[in-house]
Amino acid sequence: MTFLSRATLSGLPATVETPAGRPALKTGIVHFGPGAFHRAHQAAHIDRLLTDDPRWGIAAVSLRTRGTVDALAAQDGLYTLAIRDAQPSLRVIGAHSAFLGPEDAAQTAALLADPAVRLVTSTVTEKGYCLAPDGTLDLSHSDIVHDLAGAGTPRSVVGWIVLGLAARRAAGAAPFTVMPCDNLADNGRKLHAALVAYAGQSDEELAAWIETQVAVPCTMVDSITPASDAGFLSELTAQLGLADAAAVQREAFAQWVVEDLGIDFGPDLKAAGVILTSDVAAWERAKLRILNGAHSSIAYLGLLRGAASVAEAMQDAALARFADAMVRNEIQPFVGTVPGLDLDQYRADVLQRFRNPAIVHRLEQIAIDGSQKIPYRLGDSLAANRAAGVLPRHIVTATAGWVVFLHERARTGTPIADPHAAVIAERAADNDAPAFARALAERDIGLSRAMLADAALMAALEQAVQA
Repeated sequence: MTFLSRATLSGLPATVETPAGRPALKTGIVHFGPGAFHRAHQAAHIDRLLTDDPRWGIAAVSLRTRGTVDALAAQDGLYTLAIRDAQPSLRVIGAHSAFLGPEDAAQTAALLADPAVRLVTSTVTEKGYCLAPDGTLDLSHSDIVHDLAGAGTPRSVVGWIVLGLAARRAAGAAPFTVMPCDNLADNGRKLHAALVAYAGQSDEELAAWIETQVAVPCTMVDSITPASDAGFLSELTAQLGLADAAAVQREAFAQWVVEDLGIDFGPDLKAAGVILTSDVAAWERAKLRILNGAHSSIAYLGLLRGAASVAEAMQDAALARFADAMVRNEIQPFVGTVPGLDLDQYRADVLQRFRNPAIVHRLEQIAIDGSQKIPYRLGDSLAANRAAGVLPRHIVTATAGWVVFLHERARTGTPIADPHAAVIAERAADNDAPAFARALAERDIGLSRAMLADAALMAALEQAVQA
């Protein structure tokens, strides 16, 4: 099988956009977590800059496995981005300049210390930042304990970033900007605080330097990016006339919102299509609560109703009406004003995006790590309703869908993809479904312990679970 590479680039169909003729890249960005979302989103934005400004090549760093970076390296860093929408297109991305796995610690450390690297970005999922339920650094997390012991290569992205910043400070060099790109509320401020807390465990002066000198803007990212399954890769091979082991797919819509701190980020992010704003939190609230809240609700309820993908779930008229009513009546009223964004239109656009038949976004993929997502995607809207004296029945039902999904998986012995999987399985075995909901809240797993003091809410949740 012939694979995509620089040598085979010229043989692609003329309809495929390619980076042919681009000058050799230098590395100006280090990215932790080069999964499908990064390759379909941030890398695709940066790729637009590189023909005219090749200083901003991205070093792809994988902290756990080599699969993705090895696939990229074997293809000279090239991969196909397939836009799956009403107007489909194929584009070859060539934004990566280095490919580093767990065994390449020396090269990763050298890049973080290199003044030419101006930006360090990350997509390591919510759980990858090793934060406690209250959003602060979890000093008891096994990766953080390992890294603070200083016995070997860091395991956490927090440990790696602080290592790089310490090298910069020791050399008298300016720090790089840190830019988390995961769906974590207030992600920049939480990561900044985590870096300071981590450094403060061993070096108070370094912690103070990070606190005052290191910029960590908040961000919001959005584009539906299904997994690159065998069907997609096979179809793409037929279109390209060769194989691509690192290809990704997404919808046409892509949004990257970054807090404007009034500093030079290095690459011209605005020219790359990034929205710079002083109020990322407002955009973040809208996305996390409206889009992600509806996404997770559709995932758990859709799986319970026999659907496999988002588009299939949206063909379920009752579920589609439920999602629209939940967002319209219980989520949107508590989002607040978002400068430059019409929330009614945004809600309609989101639900229409969910109906896109060209995107096969598996509900199983969205359902992963629910305990890390539910507090932000549904919990914040639930709390806002309760603070206003409202009992939001749709949100309660959606939350119950997650509880029942876990309970059924645990009771049937089906593996649960969640960092709390072991405790979830144990509590599910000991309790019926309504009691299991209370057990989750008692352990602060997805459901807040504070919910236990709200008798009306807990009664409604337990009733919804039973129903």
